[in-house]
Amino acid sequence: MRLSLIRSIILLPGMALVIIPGLLLWLSRGTASAPRLAHPSEPQFWLGWLSLVLGITLAVWTSHLQLSMGQGTPTPWDPTKKLVVAGPYSHVRNPMITGAFLILLGEANLLHSWTTAAWLGVFLVSNLIYLPLVEEKELEERFGGEYRDYKEHVPRWIPRLRPWQKH
Repeated sequence: MRLSLIRSIILLPGMALVIIPGLLLWLSRGTASAPRLAHPSEPQFWLGWLSLVLGITLAVWTSHLQLSMGQGTPTPWDPTKKLVVAGPYSHVRNPMITGAFLILLGEANLLHSWTTAAWLGVFLVSNLIYLPLVEEKELEERFGGEYRDYKEHVPRWIPRLRPWQKH
C-alpha cells in the first residue's frame, strides 16, 4: 500500500469519521448528550448499521477507483492524474463525501449521539461550501473541458438514475 494512501486515510477520513467524533463523544461523557449504544430492538440500531455498511462500501469502492483508474488519491498531495467517471462517479460527482456522510449518520444513530449528529451537520455544510468554491475549480483547471462536460451531466449530490457515459 502506498504511503500517500495510508497518509490520506489517516488524515482525511480518519480525522472526520473517527478522531473528531471520538473526541466529541469523549467530551460529552457525563452530560445529557452522552452517547448510548442503540439496542437491536431500536430502529436506530438497524438504520445505523445499514448506513455504516453502505457508507464504508461506498468509501472503499470510490477509493479503489481513485487509485486504479485515477492513478492517484483524493488528496491534494497526490491528486488523481485521470478523471474518474466510472462506478458511483457515473451517477453522482461526490460519492466519496456521500460515503462519509453515511458513515457519520450511522455513528450518530448507533450511538444515539447528538454531538455526532451536530458534527455531521458541520461536515455537510463545510462540504457544501468547499466543493463548489475550491475542489470543483481545481478539477476544472486540472481536467478542463473533460471535467466541465462531466459536471454538466452528473449532479453534485442527488444521483442520476442511469449512469452517465462519456461520448
